[in-house]
Amino acid sequence: MPVCGTVRAVESLVERLGHPADARLVIVSADRIGTTHSSTAGGYQALREGAATTGTIVMPGAWARHGAELYRGEDLGVHLTLNSELDCFRWGPITNAPSLLDGDGGFPRTVQDLWDHADLDEVRRECRAQVERAVLWGFDVTHLTTHLSALQQRPEFFDVLLDLAVSFDLPVRLEGADAEAKAGFPFRSLATDEGIVFPDHFRLVRGDARRHVVEQLGDLRPGVTELSLHPALDEPEIHAIDPAAAGRVDDLALALSEEVTGMLRQSGAVLVGYRALRSAQRRARHRI
Repeated sequence: MPVCGTVRAVESLVERLGHPADARLVIVSADRIGTTHSSTAGGYQALREGAATTGTIVMPGAWARHGAELYRGEDLGVHLTLNSELDCFRWGPITNAPSLLDGDGGFPRTVQDLWDHADLDEVRRECRAQVERAVLWGFDVTHLTTHLSALQQRPEFFDVLLDLAVSFDLPVRLEGADAEAKAGFPFRSLATDEGIVFPDHFRLVRGDARRHVVEQLGDLRPGVTELSLHPALDEPEIHAIDPAAAGRVDDLALALSEEVTGMLRQSGAVLVGYRALRSAQRRARHRI
């Protein structure tokens, strides 16, 4: 029996996952499956042959249905998408959502444009439809993420993300304290209060993912660290539509490289996916 007057410390996420409190766990994500053929095939290659332990599917993407056809039970989350930032390659809502369209018929290109004009009821319907379509198409959805952090940085939009996480009982990807301070509201605490699990360490990186990954793996902190890559095959398609194509091709090379696998071995890190986080969350929320 516990000694009277002592307080049991709250279990850390790594402890809930069955590891010592000082363990270093790493999630490597292959993001944006479903947007292009290059990203879809490259994402699955990173998952099947490389270091990636999870991925995300963009359900409004032109290649999402192909992504479903290629799916073989990989650890995949839904990348809730309300923006279409590329100038020459557009995707839009899968529901009737006029406020989520810009002048040329796609999602808004910028997050600010989305925040300024989106009707929140249409946001809720669209995001739920994206998750429901993923389930309908056969994905065993393991978590939720948000494209360009659009659902993370404003309280009214974060409510949509959190409601979906609770409704489908799924973990979420959330950024750390710096992003929380910038947002101006405690999104991490709000998620914790609802029993929603998220990695201890994550930072959205746009560009030069190689440098970020090498830095993170060279100085891993205890807890669960997520690293996000956007792998893509080196095909004409991706170069024609995406100014960041060279970086996406390099992300695939990085995921397949001995450099990353060697650094993971040297760090003593344990690779995990979101399916393990989902199980831990559901055990705690339902006491199973």
